[in-house]
Amino acid sequence: MSTLPLLARLDGGPAPRTEPVDLALLAAEDAARRPETGVALRLDARAPVPAAGDPARLERALANLVDNALRYARTGVVVRASAAEGWALLEVADDGPGIPEADRDRVFERFVRLDADRGRAGGGTGLGLAIAREIARAHGGEVSALPAPAGGARLVLRLPAPAASPEPLRRARP
Repeated sequence: MSTLPLLARLDGGPAPRTEPVDLALLAAEDAARRPETGVALRLDARAPVPAAGDPARLERALANLVDNALRYARTGVVVRASAAEGWALLEVADDGPGIPEADRDRVFERFVRLDADRGRAGGGTGLGLAIAREIARAHGGEVSALPAPAGGARLVLRLPAPAASPEPLRRARP
């Protein structure tokens, strides 16, 4: 689905469908689909990370976060799936220039691109991170920008962890 119709659906459309999703598997599938770019993409997911949501929308949010990281990374991107304190987490960290502290919330606004001289052909429309945030919020979560431990940016998507359920996790892609 293209970007603007997706935003319209997120703005006024129905709530996302909810089904069990394994964020670790979602991240592994995203990494497996990506072509080699010269930037190392590493997955850090030691166990299933259960969440509840629309697999296609969550896949889109993750892809937007990874696309952004790959655009700015010098040599590598790490995607980490984990759970902590009632949250299911997807973290995408790169070793690029990072996001200035003053801009860490603004990068999630629609049409915001921090590189003033970057044309659309070289860097997108400024909607990818806004879409990721809207998807997270539609699922009761959030996305935030933080500094990465080794420099660069770390984008963290948090979703409420589902209550324990006997229903098995499904593949990210139906």
